[in-house]
Amino acid sequence: MDSSLVSALIAARIGEIQLAMAAKMLRMNADAAASAIKLVDAAQQNADRLANVAAGIGTQLDVSA
Repeated sequence: MDSSLVSALIAARIGEIQLAMAAKMLRMNADAAASAIKLVDAAQQNADRLANVAAGIGTQLDVSA
């Protein structure tokens, strides 16, 4: 085989690997973003529940035991 052909095949294979890694990183980034959105949504739901609690609830809590 000609060395330029071998070099071209190696370069093509490296390009395929780089594209596969880039795609995997994009999927990981999308998954992380979805997890962050779920976390923020859960925090908002918890805050909404606490918004209806009467003023002063929990201020006299004894945690010394």
